[in-house]
Amino acid sequence: MHSKVEFFNNIAELWDGWEDRDALGCVMKAGLQKMEISSHEIILDVGCGTGNLTQALLGRLGPGAKVAAIDISPRMVEVAKTKVRDGRVSWQVADACQTPFSSNYFDRIFCFSVWPHFDDPKATALELRRVLRPLGRLHIWHHIGRDKVNEIHATASPAVSRDILLPAQDLAALLLEWGFDVLEAEETENHYLISAQKPEKTGEC
Repeated sequence: MHSKVEFFNNIAELWDGWEDRDALGCVMKAGLQKMEISSHEIILDVGCGTGNLTQALLGRLGPGAKVAAIDISPRMVEVAKTKVRDGRVSWQVADACQTPFSSNYFDRIFCFSVWPHFDDPKATALELRRVLRPLGRLHIWHHIGRDKVNEIHATASPAVSRDILLPAQDLAALLLEWGFDVLEAEETENHYLISAQKPEKTGEC
């Protein structure tokens, strides 16, 4: 088994106990309010973990909306499915760099607290660009600062110890190279957010 999959499988039942879920929910709610999400959007939650962001998104979405939530860890997905029971959500075990979705399908994609774990960030970005509709948005979001993210990974399992989050401006520059328009790239000691958009005309068939 891929060591990273095994690592996240092993901590799936522990994950929600490591953080104040009420406080996390408030942070997510405040962040989502700023993103002008329409009630009918079709959204992809990449690296959904135990479903915390999916749960927060559902509170902003109407009955016609859909959320596809994917993770490489089968155990994380099982925990999420038990915790979040809503017919608008489809849960799948899938790799972000090779998803099962059609091109130009999603209105919005979230990578919440997951980007450093992608082994091939360029391939992942290109795949997410493929499944995003023209003018659809990608959000790379952490609710803690970059230094803290990297410190946590460095002192965790060897499976994730090299999973480094780049400075927001550096990652934004890479997203530009990979065919996105960058709308914002900001980070503080307690926050990290890059919002990017798939161009209206991409030259793709």
